Amino acid sequence: MAHAPEGLGSGLVGVPAGAEVALDLRFEAVSEGVLVTGSAIAPLVGECARCLDQVTSTTEVWIQELYRYLPGPVATGGEDDDEERFLDGDQLDLESAFRDAVVLALPLSPLCREDCPGMCAECGVRLAEADPLHGHGENLDPRWSALRQLDVSDRVEDRQEG
Repeated sequence: MAHAPEGLGSGLVGVPAGAEVALDLRFEAVSEGVLVTGSAIAPLVGECARCLDQVTSTTEVWIQELYRYLPGPVATGGEDDDEERFLDGDQLDLESAFRDAVVLALPLSPLCREDCPGMCAECGVRLAEADPLHGHGENLDPRWSALRQLDVSDRVEDRQEG
């Protein structure tokens, strides 16, 4: 078990700071450094994108990262050194690899349930709790009033040309 770092999330959902994260990792010594593979399971807390109710769930992410030995005096060319991760003596920092994996796995629009109807655009009541006949009458924008006089039943296809 490890604890989640701060600031791990998006606008609507994230991993709470200090939350327990279950790690199942394998460390392999390879010629370039240490290869870390495995999974992490972290709790998620946020708001439903439709009704703003609290959402709690978990996410499981896959981590596979190569931590290279510190580069020697001769630079290795041709690779993007910004994306490489290096060992610090006998230590390696998994936070950035974990952060990258979790942020990519976060839902863009978390929902409290798949069929969440959301909120009424007029009054803000949660439609899941509202009366099935919930409505606000004909509050039409006056700019659309001319459309009320339009007879949509009179279509050209319906006319019998003789």
